[in-house]
Amino acid sequence: MVVTVNIPDELAAQAKARGLSLESYVQEILAQQLAAHAVETRPLRTPEEIRAWLDSLAQFSDKIPPLPDTISREWIYQDHD
Repeated sequence: MVVTVNIPDELAAQAKARGLSLESYVQEILAQQLAAHAVETRPLRTPEEIRAWLDSLAQFSDKIPPLPDTISREWIYQDHD
């Protein structure tokens, strides 16, 4: 692939200060950006993976006691001494 762009003088000066050709410096910058983006993005989950995750969340839901009809202060603090 060939990309033609106008390179600002500042970018050329940064490449020169690092002892790199402008082309190498731009390739390095692009590689860093792509690597950072690859770390930030996760692959999309398949419907099967989502279902398995939801099932794991609900695994012990039958052990959760039901809420009372009215929630009182006493009920909230019933296990506190």
